[in-house]
Amino acid sequence: MATLRALGSATAAALLVTTGTATAATAPTPPPQPVPVITDAQVDKAVSRLDRTVTDMMRSTGVPGVSVAVVHDDHVVYLKGFGVRRVGEQGDVDPDTVFQIASLSKPVTSTVLAGALKAPGDFDRHVELPGFALKDPWVTGHLSAADLLSHRSGLPDHAGDLLEDLGYDQSYILDHLRLEPLTPFRASYAYTNFGFTAAAEAIARAHGVSWQKLADDTLFKPAGMTHTSTEFSAFDRAPDHAATHVKNPDGTWSPRYVRDPDAQAPAGGVSSTARDMAQWLRLQLDDGSLDGKRIIPADNLARTHLPEIVSQPRNAQGRSDFYGLGWNVSYDGSGRVRLSHSGAFELGANTNVTMLPLEKLGIVVLTNGAPIGVADAVALDFFDFAEHGRATADWLPLMSSLYAQLLGAGRSPTDYARPPGGAKPAKADTAYTGTYNSPYYGKATVTADPGGGLTLSLGPRPQRYPLTHYDGDTFSFETAGENAVGRTGVFFTDGALRVEYLDANHLGTFTRG
Repeated sequence: MATLRALGSATAAALLVTTGTATAATAPTPPPQPVPVITDAQVDKAVSRLDRTVTDMMRSTGVPGVSVAVVHDDHVVYLKGFGVRRVGEQGDVDPDTVFQIASLSKPVTSTVLAGALKAPGDFDRHVELPGFALKDPWVTGHLSAADLLSHRSGLPDHAGDLLEDLGYDQSYILDHLRLEPLTPFRASYAYTNFGFTAAAEAIARAHGVSWQKLADDTLFKPAGMTHTSTEFSAFDRAPDHAATHVKNPDGTWSPRYVRDPDAQAPAGGVSSTARDMAQWLRLQLDDGSLDGKRIIPADNLARTHLPEIVSQPRNAQGRSDFYGLGWNVSYDGSGRVRLSHSGAFELGANTNVTMLPLEKLGIVVLTNGAPIGVADAVALDFFDFAEHGRATADWLPLMSSLYAQLLGAGRSPTDYARPPGGAKPAKADTAYTGTYNSPYYGKATVTADPGGGLTLSLGPRPQRYPLTHYDGDTFSFETAGENAVGRTGVFFTDGALRVEYLDANHLGTFTRG
Protein backbone atom coordinates (compact mmCIF):
# COMPACT_ATOMS: atom_id res chain seq x y z
CA MET A 1 0.00 0.00 0.00
CA ALA A 2 2.99 2.32 0.41
CA THR A 3 3.31 2.47 -3.35
CA LEU A 4 -0.36 3.40 -3.72
CA ARG A 5 -0.07 6.20 -1.17
CA ALA A 6 2.93 7.58 -2.99
CA LEU A 7 0.95 7.69 -6.26
CA GLY A 8 -1.87 9.75 -4.72
CA SER A 9 -5.43 8.96 -3.77
CA ALA A 10 -7.06 9.31 -7.20
CA THR A 11 -4.55 7.02 -8.87
CA ALA A 12 -4.72 4.59 -5.98
CA ALA A 13 -8.51 4.35 -6.22
CA ALA A 14 -8.24 3.58 -9.91
CA LEU A 15 -5.65 0.90 -9.26
CA LEU A 16 -7.76 -0.63 -6.51
CA VAL A 17 -10.72 -0.92 -8.87
CA THR A 18 -8.64 -2.54 -11.59
CA THR A 19 -7.09 -5.04 -9.15
CA GLY A 20 -10.45 -5.98 -7.64
CA THR A 21 -9.71 -4.58 -4.17
CA ALA A 22 -12.48 -1.96 -4.26
CA THR A 23 -15.92 -3.00 -3.07
CA ALA A 24 -18.92 -3.19 -5.32
CA ALA A 25 -20.32 -0.08 -3.64
CA THR A 26 -17.46 2.06 -4.98
CA ALA A 27 -17.58 0.72 -8.54
CA PRO A 28 -19.30 3.07 -10.99
CA THR A 29 -22.50 1.87 -12.59
CA PRO A 30 -22.08 1.54 -16.35
CA PRO A 31 -24.59 3.44 -18.43
CA PRO A 32 -27.28 1.39 -20.16
CA GLN A 33 -26.47 0.16 -23.64
CA PRO A 34 -28.15 2.18 -26.37
CA VAL A 35 -31.08 0.58 -28.13
CA PRO A 36 -32.66 1.25 -31.55
CA VAL A 37 -35.24 4.03 -31.38
CA ILE A 38 -35.99 4.94 -35.01
CA THR A 39 -39.23 3.35 -36.23
CA ASP A 40 -40.13 2.24 -39.73
CA ALA A 41 -42.65 5.08 -39.84
CA GLN A 42 -39.92 7.63 -39.08
CA VAL A 43 -37.72 6.23 -41.84
CA ASP A 44 -40.66 6.30 -44.24
CA LYS A 45 -41.28 9.95 -43.42
CA ALA A 46 -37.61 10.84 -44.01
CA VAL A 47 -37.57 8.90 -47.29
CA SER A 48 -40.77 10.56 -48.48
CA ARG A 49 -39.07 13.95 -48.24
CA LEU A 50 -36.00 13.03 -50.28
CA ASP A 51 -37.38 13.87 -53.73
CA ARG A 52 -38.27 17.38 -52.63
CA THR A 53 -35.09 17.86 -50.58
CA VAL A 54 -32.82 16.90 -53.47
CA THR A 55 -34.67 18.86 -56.14
CA ASP A 56 -34.89 21.96 -53.93
CA MET A 57 -31.15 21.88 -53.20
CA MET A 58 -30.32 21.31 -56.86
CA ARG A 59 -32.54 24.20 -57.84
CA SER A 60 -30.98 26.58 -55.31
CA THR A 61 -27.38 25.64 -56.12
CA GLY A 62 -27.49 24.55 -59.75
CA VAL A 63 -25.58 21.31 -59.05
CA PRO A 64 -26.17 19.33 -62.27
CA GLY A 65 -26.63 15.74 -61.04
CA VAL A 66 -27.34 13.79 -57.87
CA SER A 67 -27.87 10.09 -57.10
CA VAL A 68 -29.08 8.79 -53.73
CA ALA A 69 -29.42 5.41 -52.04
CA VAL A 70 -30.96 4.64 -48.63
CA VAL A 71 -30.73 1.29 -46.86
CA HIS A 72 -32.80 0.29 -43.82
CA ASP A 73 -33.00 -3.16 -42.21
CA ASP A 74 -31.11 -4.70 -45.15
CA HIS A 75 -33.55 -3.30 -47.71
CA VAL A 76 -32.81 -0.64 -50.31
CA VAL A 77 -35.74 1.66 -49.52
CA TYR A 78 -34.73 4.50 -51.83
CA LEU A 79 -32.68 4.54 -55.04
CA LYS A 80 -32.98 7.42 -57.47
CA GLY A 81 -31.05 9.74 -59.76
CA PHE A 82 -31.71 13.40 -60.53
CA GLY A 83 -30.49 15.86 -63.15
CA VAL A 84 -27.96 15.33 -65.90
CA ARG A 85 -24.62 13.58 -66.27
CA ARG A 86 -23.05 16.42 -68.24
CA VAL A 87 -24.33 19.96 -68.73
CA GLY A 88 -25.08 20.72 -72.36
CA GLU A 89 -25.52 17.08 -73.40
CA GLN A 90 -28.26 14.48 -73.35
CA GLY A 91 -28.11 11.90 -70.58
CA ASP A 92 -30.00 11.80 -67.30
CA VAL A 93 -28.55 10.62 -64.00
CA ASP A 94 -30.00 7.32 -62.83
CA PRO A 95 -29.08 4.77 -60.12
CA ASP A 96 -26.51 3.21 -62.49
CA THR A 97 -24.69 6.42 -63.36
CA VAL A 98 -21.03 6.16 -62.41
CA PHE A 99 -19.70 8.97 -60.19
CA GLN A 100 -16.24 9.69 -58.87
CA ILE A 101 -16.75 9.35 -55.12
CA ALA A 102 -13.52 11.13 -54.01
CA SER A 103 -12.69 10.55 -50.32
CA LEU A 104 -15.75 8.39 -49.84
CA SER A 105 -13.18 5.93 -51.26
CA LYS A 106 -11.61 5.70 -47.81
CA PRO A 107 -14.31 3.67 -46.03
CA VAL A 108 -14.64 1.55 -49.18
CA THR A 109 -10.90 0.90 -49.02
CA SER A 110 -10.97 0.01 -45.32
CA THR A 111 -13.73 -2.49 -46.15
CA VAL A 112 -11.43 -4.11 -48.72
CA LEU A 113 -8.60 -4.25 -46.19
CA ALA A 114 -10.91 -5.75 -43.56
CA GLY A 115 -11.57 -8.53 -46.03
CA ALA A 116 -7.93 -8.99 -46.99
CA LEU A 117 -6.49 -9.26 -43.48
CA LYS A 118 -6.82 -12.38 -41.36
CA ALA A 119 -7.63 -10.78 -38.00
CA PRO A 120 -8.46 -7.36 -36.52
CA GLY A 121 -5.03 -7.21 -34.92
CA ASP A 122 -3.37 -7.33 -38.33
CA PHE A 123 -4.25 -3.65 -38.75
CA ASP A 124 -1.71 -3.02 -35.96
CA ARG A 125 1.13 -4.87 -37.65
CA HIS A 126 4.05 -2.95 -39.12
CA VAL A 127 3.59 -2.21 -42.83
CA GLU A 128 6.42 -2.04 -45.33
CA LEU A 129 6.29 -0.62 -48.83
CA PRO A 130 9.43 -0.31 -50.99
CA GLY A 131 10.32 3.34 -51.51
CA PHE A 132 8.12 4.59 -48.66
CA ALA A 133 9.56 6.02 -45.46
CA LEU A 134 9.00 8.92 -43.09
CA LYS A 135 11.56 11.41 -41.86
CA ASP A 136 12.09 9.63 -38.54
CA PRO A 137 13.50 6.10 -39.05
CA TRP A 138 12.03 4.96 -35.71
CA VAL A 139 8.55 6.02 -36.79
CA THR A 140 9.03 4.32 -40.16
CA GLY A 141 10.00 1.12 -38.38
CA HIS A 142 6.90 1.17 -36.18
CA LEU A 143 4.23 2.36 -38.61
CA SER A 144 1.14 0.18 -38.76
CA ALA A 145 -1.72 0.13 -41.23
CA ALA A 146 -3.94 1.57 -38.48
CA ASP A 147 -1.57 4.53 -38.04
CA LEU A 148 -1.76 5.43 -41.71
CA LEU A 149 -5.47 4.69 -42.19
CA SER A 150 -6.43 6.87 -39.20
CA HIS A 151 -4.13 9.78 -40.10
CA ARG A 152 -2.02 9.57 -36.92
CA SER A 153 1.39 8.90 -38.53
CA GLY A 154 2.62 12.44 -37.89
CA LEU A 155 2.60 13.46 -41.54
CA PRO A 156 1.34 17.02 -42.12
CA ASP A 157 -2.17 17.72 -43.35
CA HIS A 158 -2.63 16.60 -46.99
CA ALA A 159 1.06 15.79 -47.38
CA GLY A 160 1.88 14.94 -50.98
CA ASP A 161 -1.27 16.43 -52.53
CA LEU A 162 0.62 19.32 -54.14
CA LEU A 163 3.04 16.88 -55.75
CA GLU A 164 0.02 15.15 -57.28
CA ASP A 165 -1.26 18.49 -58.58
CA LEU A 166 2.08 19.07 -60.30
CA GLY A 167 1.76 15.73 -62.10
CA TYR A 168 4.02 13.43 -60.09
CA ASP A 169 3.01 9.78 -59.92
CA GLN A 170 2.30 7.65 -56.87
CA SER A 171 5.81 6.20 -56.68
CA TYR A 172 7.48 9.63 -56.65
CA ILE A 173 5.04 11.03 -54.10
CA LEU A 174 5.35 8.14 -51.64
CA ASP A 175 9.15 8.21 -51.99
CA HIS A 176 9.30 11.93 -51.18
CA LEU A 177 7.08 11.88 -48.09
CA ARG A 178 10.30 11.12 -46.20
CA LEU A 179 11.15 14.83 -46.53
CA GLU A 180 7.97 16.03 -44.82
CA PRO A 181 8.29 17.28 -41.22
CA LEU A 182 6.51 15.16 -38.61
CA THR A 183 4.33 15.93 -35.62
CA PRO A 184 4.18 13.52 -32.65
CA PHE A 185 3.55 9.93 -33.73
CA ARG A 186 0.15 8.51 -32.71
CA ALA A 187 -0.59 11.70 -30.78
CA SER A 188 -1.57 14.06 -33.60
CA TYR A 189 -4.25 13.89 -36.27
CA ALA A 190 -3.67 15.26 -39.77
CA TYR A 191 -5.63 14.08 -42.80
CA THR A 192 -3.27 12.63 -45.41
CA ASN A 193 -4.39 11.01 -48.65
CA PHE A 194 -0.98 9.59 -49.44
CA GLY A 195 -0.32 8.17 -45.99
CA PHE A 196 -3.66 6.38 -46.33
CA THR A 197 -2.69 5.26 -49.84
CA ALA A 198 0.62 3.84 -48.61
CA ALA A 199 -1.15 1.50 -46.16
CA ALA A 200 -3.48 0.08 -48.80
CA GLU A 201 -0.72 -0.32 -51.39
CA ALA A 202 1.51 -2.06 -48.82
CA ILE A 203 -1.20 -4.61 -48.01
CA ALA A 204 -1.92 -5.21 -51.71
CA ARG A 205 1.81 -5.69 -52.30
CA ALA A 206 1.96 -8.18 -49.42
CA HIS A 207 -0.80 -10.15 -51.17
CA GLY A 208 1.15 -10.09 -54.44
CA VAL A 209 -1.52 -8.22 -56.40
CA SER A 210 -2.37 -4.72 -57.57
CA TRP A 211 -4.67 -2.54 -55.51
CA GLN A 212 -7.44 -2.81 -58.15
CA LYS A 213 -7.25 -6.62 -58.16
CA LEU A 214 -7.33 -6.81 -54.36
CA ALA A 215 -10.41 -4.55 -54.31
CA ASP A 216 -12.08 -6.53 -57.11
CA ASP A 217 -11.46 -9.95 -55.61
CA THR A 218 -12.15 -9.02 -51.99
CA LEU A 219 -15.17 -6.72 -52.28
CA PHE A 220 -16.43 -5.56 -55.66
CA LYS A 221 -17.02 -8.97 -57.28
CA PRO A 222 -18.33 -10.81 -54.18
CA ALA A 223 -20.70 -7.92 -53.37
CA GLY A 224 -21.97 -7.59 -56.93
CA MET A 225 -20.58 -4.07 -57.26
CA THR A 226 -20.25 -4.49 -61.00
CA HIS A 227 -19.79 -0.81 -61.89
CA THR A 228 -17.25 0.04 -59.20
CA SER A 229 -13.53 0.49 -59.83
CA THR A 230 -10.41 2.05 -58.33
CA GLU A 231 -9.01 3.02 -61.75
CA PHE A 232 -9.71 6.30 -63.51
CA SER A 233 -9.69 4.61 -66.91
CA ALA A 234 -12.70 2.49 -65.92
CA PHE A 235 -14.63 5.59 -64.88
CA ASP A 236 -13.63 7.47 -68.01
CA ARG A 237 -14.76 4.75 -70.40
CA ALA A 238 -18.05 4.03 -68.63
CA PRO A 239 -20.76 5.21 -71.05
CA ASP A 240 -23.02 6.28 -68.17
CA HIS A 241 -20.48 8.29 -66.18
CA ALA A 242 -21.14 11.70 -64.65
CA ALA A 243 -18.69 14.42 -65.68
CA THR A 244 -17.27 16.63 -62.96
CA HIS A 245 -18.52 20.23 -62.89
CA VAL A 246 -17.37 23.52 -61.37
CA LYS A 247 -19.37 26.67 -60.80
CA ASN A 248 -18.76 29.64 -63.09
CA PRO A 249 -18.74 33.26 -61.91
CA ASP A 250 -22.21 33.74 -63.42
CA GLY A 251 -23.64 30.88 -61.34
CA THR A 252 -23.83 28.32 -64.14
CA TRP A 253 -21.93 25.01 -64.02
CA SER A 254 -19.46 23.65 -66.57
CA PRO A 255 -17.51 20.39 -67.00
CA ARG A 256 -14.25 22.29 -67.33
CA TYR A 257 -11.82 19.88 -65.68
CA VAL A 258 -10.92 16.21 -65.62
CA ARG A 259 -9.81 14.80 -62.25
CA ASP A 260 -7.55 11.74 -62.53
CA PRO A 261 -6.91 10.51 -58.96
CA ASP A 262 -4.99 7.32 -59.81
CA ALA A 263 -1.97 8.41 -57.75
CA GLN A 264 -4.11 8.25 -54.60
CA ALA A 265 -6.50 5.53 -55.77
CA PRO A 266 -7.16 3.94 -52.33
CA ALA A 267 -7.80 7.34 -50.74
CA GLY A 268 -9.78 9.06 -53.48
CA GLY A 269 -9.86 7.05 -56.69
CA VAL A 270 -12.98 4.89 -56.44
CA SER A 271 -15.83 5.41 -58.88
CA SER A 272 -19.22 3.81 -58.31
CA THR A 273 -22.98 4.05 -58.68
CA ALA A 274 -25.78 4.58 -56.19
CA ARG A 275 -26.91 1.00 -56.83
CA ASP A 276 -23.45 -0.44 -56.09
CA MET A 277 -23.03 1.77 -53.05
CA ALA A 278 -26.38 0.51 -51.75
CA GLN A 279 -24.92 -3.01 -51.86
CA TRP A 280 -21.93 -1.78 -49.89
CA LEU A 281 -24.22 -0.07 -47.36
CA ARG A 282 -26.16 -3.32 -46.89
CA LEU A 283 -22.89 -5.15 -46.25
CA GLN A 284 -21.73 -2.50 -43.77
CA LEU A 285 -25.01 -2.56 -41.85
CA ASP A 286 -25.16 -6.37 -41.78
CA ASP A 287 -21.69 -6.84 -40.25
CA GLY A 288 -20.01 -7.88 -43.50
CA SER A 289 -22.68 -10.21 -44.87
CA LEU A 290 -24.79 -9.80 -47.98
CA ASP A 291 -27.84 -11.93 -48.82
CA GLY A 292 -26.78 -14.45 -46.19
CA LYS A 293 -23.26 -14.79 -47.57
CA ARG A 294 -20.22 -13.75 -45.54
CA ILE A 295 -18.16 -11.28 -47.62
CA ILE A 296 -16.04 -9.54 -44.95
CA PRO A 297 -15.20 -11.02 -41.52
CA ALA A 298 -17.45 -9.32 -38.96
CA ASP A 299 -14.74 -8.68 -36.39
CA ASN A 300 -12.39 -7.20 -38.99
CA LEU A 301 -15.13 -4.89 -40.28
CA ALA A 302 -16.07 -3.87 -36.74
CA ARG A 303 -12.46 -2.82 -36.15
CA THR A 304 -12.73 -0.24 -38.95
CA HIS A 305 -15.64 1.38 -37.08
CA LEU A 306 -13.72 1.95 -33.84
CA PRO A 307 -12.23 5.33 -32.97
CA GLU A 308 -8.45 5.42 -33.35
CA ILE A 309 -7.65 9.08 -32.64
CA VAL A 310 -9.44 12.30 -31.69
CA SER A 311 -10.03 14.35 -34.82
CA GLN A 312 -11.99 17.16 -33.17
CA PRO A 313 -11.70 17.63 -29.40
CA ARG A 314 -15.05 19.38 -29.08
CA ASN A 315 -17.85 19.46 -31.62
CA ALA A 316 -21.00 21.59 -31.65
CA GLN A 317 -22.67 19.20 -29.18
CA GLY A 318 -19.75 19.47 -26.75
CA ARG A 319 -18.51 15.95 -27.49
CA SER A 320 -15.36 14.70 -29.20
CA ASP A 321 -15.22 13.43 -32.75
CA PHE A 322 -12.87 10.66 -33.78
CA TYR A 323 -11.38 9.07 -36.86
CA GLY A 324 -11.37 5.31 -37.24
CA LEU A 325 -10.01 3.27 -40.14
CA GLY A 326 -11.39 5.28 -43.04
CA TRP A 327 -14.40 6.54 -41.07
CA ASN A 328 -15.40 9.63 -39.13
CA VAL A 329 -16.69 8.24 -35.83
CA SER A 330 -18.94 10.11 -33.42
CA TYR A 331 -21.41 9.28 -30.65
CA ASP A 332 -24.71 10.86 -29.76
CA GLY A 333 -26.04 11.56 -26.26
CA SER A 334 -27.37 8.02 -25.86
CA GLY A 335 -24.11 6.42 -26.97
CA ARG A 336 -25.15 5.43 -30.49
CA VAL A 337 -22.24 5.45 -32.92
CA ARG A 338 -22.57 7.47 -36.12
CA LEU A 339 -20.24 6.69 -38.99
CA SER A 340 -19.77 9.10 -41.87
CA HIS A 341 -17.42 10.33 -44.54
CA SER A 342 -17.55 13.04 -47.17
CA GLY A 343 -15.77 13.21 -50.50
CA ALA A 344 -14.79 16.39 -52.28
CA PHE A 345 -12.95 17.18 -55.49
CA GLU A 346 -12.63 20.93 -56.02
CA LEU A 347 -12.53 20.05 -59.71
CA GLY A 348 -16.09 18.81 -59.55
CA ALA A 349 -17.43 16.14 -57.17
CA ASN A 350 -19.03 15.99 -53.72
CA THR A 351 -20.27 12.86 -51.94
CA ASN A 352 -21.37 11.69 -48.51
CA VAL A 353 -22.12 8.49 -46.64
CA THR A 354 -23.73 8.49 -43.19
CA MET A 355 -24.80 5.47 -41.14
CA LEU A 356 -26.33 4.68 -37.78
CA PRO A 357 -25.32 1.00 -37.48
CA LEU A 358 -27.52 0.35 -34.44
CA GLU A 359 -30.54 1.53 -36.43
CA LYS A 360 -29.46 -0.42 -39.54
CA LEU A 361 -29.92 2.83 -41.44
CA GLY A 362 -27.63 4.51 -43.95
CA ILE A 363 -27.60 6.94 -46.86
CA VAL A 364 -25.19 7.58 -49.74
CA VAL A 365 -25.36 10.80 -51.77
CA LEU A 366 -23.30 11.24 -54.95
CA THR A 367 -23.08 14.51 -56.91
CA ASN A 368 -21.18 15.73 -59.97
CA GLY A 369 -20.62 19.29 -58.78
CA ALA A 370 -17.75 20.87 -56.87
CA PRO A 371 -18.29 20.83 -53.10
CA ILE A 372 -20.79 23.43 -51.97
CA GLY A 373 -22.50 21.21 -49.41
CA VAL A 374 -25.33 19.50 -51.29
CA ALA A 375 -24.27 15.90 -50.60
CA ASP A 376 -23.70 16.55 -46.89
CA ALA A 377 -26.86 18.63 -46.49
CA VAL A 378 -29.07 15.96 -48.08
CA ALA A 379 -27.68 13.34 -45.67
CA LEU A 380 -27.97 15.59 -42.61
CA ASP A 381 -31.52 16.61 -43.46
CA PHE A 382 -32.50 12.97 -44.02
CA PHE A 383 -31.21 11.88 -40.62
CA ASP A 384 -32.82 14.89 -38.94
CA PHE A 385 -36.24 13.73 -40.12
CA ALA A 386 -35.52 10.08 -39.38
CA GLU A 387 -34.43 10.85 -35.81
CA HIS A 388 -36.37 13.97 -34.87
CA GLY A 389 -39.18 14.29 -37.39
CA ARG A 390 -37.98 17.76 -38.34
CA ALA A 391 -34.95 19.69 -39.54
CA THR A 392 -32.77 20.86 -36.66
CA ALA A 393 -30.87 23.28 -38.90
CA ASP A 394 -30.86 24.75 -42.39
CA TRP A 395 -28.03 22.47 -43.46
CA LEU A 396 -27.30 23.67 -46.99
CA PRO A 397 -26.08 27.21 -46.13
CA LEU A 398 -24.20 25.83 -43.12
CA MET A 399 -22.34 23.23 -45.18
CA SER A 400 -21.81 25.67 -48.04
CA SER A 401 -20.21 28.12 -45.61
CA LEU A 402 -17.98 25.39 -44.17
CA TYR A 403 -16.71 24.37 -47.61
CA ALA A 404 -16.11 28.04 -48.49
CA GLN A 405 -13.98 28.42 -45.35
CA LEU A 406 -11.98 25.32 -46.23
CA LEU A 407 -11.47 26.64 -49.77
CA GLY A 408 -10.16 29.96 -48.54
CA ALA A 409 -7.82 28.53 -45.93
CA GLY A 410 -4.73 28.28 -48.15
CA ARG A 411 -5.04 31.61 -49.92
CA SER A 412 -2.24 34.16 -49.64
CA PRO A 413 -2.82 37.14 -47.35
CA THR A 414 -1.24 39.27 -50.09
CA ASP A 415 -3.42 40.59 -52.90
CA TYR A 416 -1.00 40.15 -55.78
CA ALA A 417 -3.45 41.72 -58.21
CA ARG A 418 -2.75 45.06 -56.50
CA PRO A 419 0.98 45.97 -56.39
CA PRO A 420 1.89 48.40 -53.63
CA GLY A 421 2.25 52.09 -54.32
CA GLY A 422 5.86 52.82 -55.21
CA ALA A 423 6.57 49.21 -56.16
CA LYS A 424 10.23 48.65 -57.09
CA PRO A 425 10.98 47.60 -60.67
CA ALA A 426 12.18 44.10 -61.48
CA LYS A 427 15.74 43.38 -62.54
CA ALA A 428 16.59 42.29 -66.05
CA ASP A 429 15.06 38.94 -67.04
CA THR A 430 18.49 37.28 -66.99
CA ALA A 431 18.68 37.87 -63.23
CA TYR A 432 15.85 35.34 -62.80
CA THR A 433 16.04 32.90 -65.73
CA GLY A 434 17.60 29.49 -65.29
CA THR A 435 17.08 26.08 -63.71
CA TYR A 436 16.33 25.65 -60.01
CA ASN A 437 16.03 22.44 -58.01
CA SER A 438 14.18 21.28 -54.91
CA PRO A 439 14.74 17.91 -53.21
CA TYR A 440 10.97 17.64 -52.79
CA TYR A 441 9.36 19.36 -55.77
CA GLY A 442 12.06 18.57 -58.33
CA LYS A 443 13.07 20.92 -61.11
CA ALA A 444 11.75 24.41 -61.75
CA THR A 445 12.75 26.49 -64.75
CA VAL A 446 12.28 30.18 -65.36
CA THR A 447 12.37 31.30 -68.99
CA ALA A 448 12.04 34.65 -70.71
CA ASP A 449 9.13 34.93 -73.11
CA PRO A 450 9.81 36.22 -76.66
CA GLY A 451 7.34 39.03 -76.20
CA GLY A 452 8.63 39.94 -72.75
CA GLY A 453 7.86 38.57 -69.33
CA LEU A 454 8.80 35.39 -67.48
CA THR A 455 7.32 31.90 -67.24
CA LEU A 456 7.80 29.42 -64.40
CA SER A 457 7.64 25.71 -65.27
CA LEU A 458 7.02 23.07 -62.59
CA GLY A 459 6.48 19.31 -62.51
CA PRO A 460 7.65 16.25 -64.46
CA ARG A 461 5.62 17.20 -67.56
CA PRO A 462 6.25 20.88 -67.08
CA GLN A 463 3.22 22.96 -66.21
CA ARG A 464 3.78 26.53 -67.39
CA TYR A 465 2.77 29.48 -65.24
CA PRO A 466 3.22 33.04 -66.59
CA LEU A 467 4.70 35.27 -63.89
CA THR A 468 3.29 38.70 -63.13
CA HIS A 469 5.56 41.26 -61.51
CA TYR A 470 4.48 42.50 -58.10
CA ASP A 471 7.31 44.37 -56.37
CA GLY A 472 11.09 44.20 -56.75
CA ASP A 473 12.11 40.54 -56.90
CA THR A 474 8.60 39.31 -56.10
CA PHE A 475 6.30 37.91 -58.78
CA SER A 476 3.06 35.94 -58.72
CA PHE A 477 1.12 33.40 -60.74
CA GLU A 478 -2.35 31.89 -60.77
CA THR A 479 -2.31 28.40 -59.24
CA ALA A 480 -4.14 25.50 -60.87
CA GLY A 481 -5.35 22.02 -60.03
CA GLU A 482 -7.27 20.36 -57.22
CA ASN A 483 -5.50 22.44 -54.55
CA ALA A 484 -5.47 25.79 -56.35
CA VAL A 485 -5.42 28.79 -54.01
CA GLY A 486 -5.67 31.73 -56.38
CA ARG A 487 -2.59 33.88 -56.88
CA THR A 488 0.55 32.94 -55.03
CA GLY A 489 3.92 34.62 -54.63
CA VAL A 490 7.30 33.76 -56.15
CA PHE A 491 10.25 35.29 -54.33
CA PHE A 492 13.73 35.46 -55.90
CA THR A 493 16.63 35.83 -53.42
CA ASP A 494 20.36 35.02 -53.64
CA GLY A 495 20.27 32.36 -56.34
CA ALA A 496 17.06 30.75 -55.13
CA LEU A 497 13.35 31.07 -55.64
CA ARG A 498 10.59 30.30 -53.16
CA VAL A 499 7.04 29.48 -54.21
CA GLU A 500 4.66 30.64 -51.51
CA TYR A 501 1.89 28.04 -51.73
CA LEU A 502 4.40 25.19 -51.98
CA ASP A 503 6.16 26.35 -48.82
CA ALA A 504 3.64 25.62 -46.04
CA ASN A 505 5.99 22.92 -44.69
CA HIS A 506 9.18 24.81 -45.65
CA LEU A 507 9.80 22.66 -48.71
CA GLY A 508 9.05 25.28 -51.35
CA THR A 509 12.53 26.73 -51.94
CA PHE A 510 14.35 25.87 -55.19
CA THR A 511 18.11 26.46 -55.49
CA ARG A 512 19.64 27.65 -58.73
CA GLY A 513 22.11 25.45 -60.56
